Amino acid sequence: MRQRSFPRRHLASALVLTLCLAPLPAAAETGTAAIEQRVYVETTVDSDRDGRPDRVALDIARPSGTTKVPVIFEHSPYRHGLGTVPFHPVNVNRLPQEGLFPAASDTAEGPIVRKAAPDLPGWLDDYFVPRGYAVVLGHSIGTGDSQGCPTSGDQQETLSTKAVIDWLNGRARAFDSAGRLVRADWSTGSVGMTGVSYNGTLPNMVATTGVPGLRTIVPIAAQSNWYDYYRANGLVVAPGGWQGEDTDALAKAVLTRDGCADEIGELTRQQDRITGDYNEFWRQRDYTRLAGNVRASVFVMHGHSDWNVRGKQYSQWWEALSEHGVPRKIWLHRGGHAPPSRSDYQATLSRWFDYWLKGIDTGIMREPMAEVQDAGGAWRKLADWPDPAARPVTYQLGTDSATAPGRLTTGPGGGVAQTFVDQGRSNTAATLVANPDRANGNRLVFRSQPLATAARMSGIASVALRAAVENRNDANLTALLVDYGSGTPVIVTRGWIDPQNRTSQSSSERVVQGQEYTMRFEMEPKDYVFAAGRRIGLVVISTDYDFTLRPLGGSRLRLVPGGSSLTVPLVASPIR
Repeated sequence: MRQRSFPRRHLASALVLTLCLAPLPAAAETGTAAIEQRVYVETTVDSDRDGRPDRVALDIARPSGTTKVPVIFEHSPYRHGLGTVPFHPVNVNRLPQEGLFPAASDTAEGPIVRKAAPDLPGWLDDYFVPRGYAVVLGHSIGTGDSQGCPTSGDQQETLSTKAVIDWLNGRARAFDSAGRLVRADWSTGSVGMTGVSYNGTLPNMVATTGVPGLRTIVPIAAQSNWYDYYRANGLVVAPGGWQGEDTDALAKAVLTRDGCADEIGELTRQQDRITGDYNEFWRQRDYTRLAGNVRASVFVMHGHSDWNVRGKQYSQWWEALSEHGVPRKIWLHRGGHAPPSRSDYQATLSRWFDYWLKGIDTGIMREPMAEVQDAGGAWRKLADWPDPAARPVTYQLGTDSATAPGRLTTGPGGGVAQTFVDQGRSNTAATLVANPDRANGNRLVFRSQPLATAARMSGIASVALRAAVENRNDANLTALLVDYGSGTPVIVTRGWIDPQNRTSQSSSERVVQGQEYTMRFEMEPKDYVFAAGRRIGLVVISTDYDFTLRPLGGSRLRLVPGGSSLTVPLVASPIR
């Protein structure tokens, strides 16, 4: 999770950390007088265990004058950039959970300054200070100029961020660089948080405390559950593009001080890269279970093509918020790990903050709750997401021989069992989904008949796979939902499971070689249109080169079509 990681590659995106200190041209044109200052807020945590409460650094820009203003707050571990650190190895002889059952833990190696115009890093101050807001850019614990140690999403990070909102409401202390007490007497106490990736995850975290004064959050490409960022149904699964990263590697990358080796060592031990099970370490980093504490409104933004912070992060958060009646809005754009690219992005953000922080009726809460962008760029307005019109369509798997590609049918399935051999270390998923008309000993493919009319998927596809691992104690198992037609196949979405976690992501059960089990698991959520004439495809592979650990090839898996199925939520069901 750097500013990337969740961010790393988007250091230049709209809300991520930038290192340029010059104001944007638009800010210079406003001529807005601004006050800037650095303060250090005293938190309630001692993450480096030195016997003193950690203090977090804040850089503040606010309008000059005596009028109290609401606050837009972005907290971040990326204020001083990222260090280069080694990741965990992903090419392994065998999956670690094969040899240990149950497995043990892993052992991896200021002053106030008056200025003619605001000029903190990024665009938030340039845009919002002239519009009557203070902008606060925080340095999360153990990073930037803050004290403490980075703890990758636990309650210490949550409570140290909460302390900033408490200070803005007069409930916590802050100091200048000389140690003098500083009060936020310019703040109305109404706070909104926003940010991209990790900077968007911190608002989700703090909102679950129900802290008074936090009126709204706008999490963009943000996490809601760290387990589903680094794991999937018992498998070690990396963020897209960051094979081998884990909570400890991320903490090392953002760390800006000495003295945190023990704390990061605890991350390494507790994250458990052997079993991949959901445990207390991950439970502390699962914010969906705390959604009932959220008192702030939430405006979720996420990209369909974001394989860094995958779609399950927004989907499960959105569902949890819905269950607890939290006021909310969602934009799902066609892009990747970044804010949406639309001309009214900043203006809509401003209308949202004006409504929730200033009490101005901008009409934004009377607009449709959900907006979803299609591949062509058009935006569809919906009452909710997934589209309430979507209905589950279940396809049975069918085969006519042990080697020929199979079929997806809404009628009876079944047929001959098929086997394939994992060679995922040398084959990517994109390679394995190609040439669906030919047998391939390293994958299985099943396709529907051509669709009579276009069909839009909206929601979460799932599979039930009746399968056996024939010659090993465990194996990766991956399902790919594919759009087939003339031209290059499109991998629409995917999902993963460890057969040892077939009954629970929290506990592993031994796999008996050759014994068949039914594995049920979900794929990543998606809103996607299958055009008329295209075929819906399911491709079953073992190792997913870009995401899972990569054992030596040779694992042989058997799939039984009877008892296996694919379910896809479709707005239309053009089956013929």
